[in-house]
Amino acid sequence: MKDDVDLEKLRARRTERFAQMLLQVTNDLAKTKSLDEALETLVNITTSSIGAERGTIFLNDKTTGELYSRVAQGNFRREIRILNTKGVAGWVFTRNEGVVIHDAYKDERFNKAVDVRTGFRTKSILCAPLRTIAGEEIGVSQILNKIDGQFTEDDLDLLEAMTEQAAVAIQGNIIVEQIEAARKQELEFLDVVSQVSSELELTPLLQKIISTISTMLDCERATLFINDEKTNELYTEVGEGLDEKSVLRFPNHLGIAGAVFSSGEAVNIPHAYADLRSNPGMDKQTGYFTRSILCMPVFNKAGKTIGVSQVLNKRGGSFHKEDEKRLAAFTSQISMGIENAKLFDDVQTQKNYSESMLSSMHDAVLTLDDEGVIKTCNSSGLRIFKIPSLDEIVGLSASRFFAGPNKWVA
Repeated sequence: MKDDVDLEKLRARRTERFAQMLLQVTNDLAKTKSLDEALETLVNITTSSIGAERGTIFLNDKTTGELYSRVAQGNFRREIRILNTKGVAGWVFTRNEGVVIHDAYKDERFNKAVDVRTGFRTKSILCAPLRTIAGEEIGVSQILNKIDGQFTEDDLDLLEAMTEQAAVAIQGNIIVEQIEAARKQELEFLDVVSQVSSELELTPLLQKIISTISTMLDCERATLFINDEKTNELYTEVGEGLDEKSVLRFPNHLGIAGAVFSSGEAVNIPHAYADLRSNPGMDKQTGYFTRSILCMPVFNKAGKTIGVSQVLNKRGGSFHKEDEKRLAAFTSQISMGIENAKLFDDVQTQKNYSESMLSSMHDAVLTLDDEGVIKTCNSSGLRIFKIPSLDEIVGLSASRFFAGPNKWVA
């Protein structure tokens, strides 16, 4: 009888302690002002309450199919990313159930490479899914190395209850962070488009564009190919990894870029060399190894394809749907700027050609506007008319300049 009473008291104390811990989770998370702060608070509460050395929260990235750490106790602060099907955390996430592991190195689900990267020795693991009230998994909570003894099923129950209690605050912070990130990206996008659109010269414009794309999509390289209608070639004078004097040209139907230009449809290739359209000769020419490719057609306002934007080697994985949307939006905004810059470039080329022709002629050549005002005079004309500088003749009326008896007018 006495044993039954003692057992009931023990259960009552455990239930009270359990309730106090959940109340602490609610109160402490209510004070947090950001997602990182909320996650760090949850890690601190779970590790201290259960008595563990270290804890980590993994959130699921739906776009990449990865679990990534936002909080990791200890000196190791770099982000850890793993496929959401790999390791102990992936196992828990995939099966939506917690697990207790007493000896990590004897469990085949444990990924030893993480210890190698962090310099930490994992002995035991307690891992539970992080679920919303609706039961949707949004991540995994994992704590390591029980300080006193081994992790128990009671510890797992407590961890699951704590993470479930925290899920509302965490999900709310995730939504707020996503809204703020989208707003920030939108403002940055508009600022970049404004800067790019104000550039009239083609080469500086292309330099701005590829620099912006690389940063925006977090990739190693970006190139913007323009179609040359006279030669049916895609070309670029500006590209990351290209020499300043290099001009890259190839038929506008070859390779990934050629396929995109011909079809007018974007392609997203996670493994470049596995795609038959890939052109290994391009890598040979540039000395670069291409892993992943996102390639997007550039249309003018009439819907005609005028070029191709191509980005290579997404850092941390492959390009995803969000990257496709952002690149498509960016290229649609810059297409008019490209056309204007091409037109300006053509005008400048024609102007330079005309000036070169005038300078090379031995006879005096003057050009007049509709009002008969002198606009230009070549160097031979200045010499023949014995005029020290162009400023002394430009703007004068031709009839006045040639007025009176002179040997230049018959």
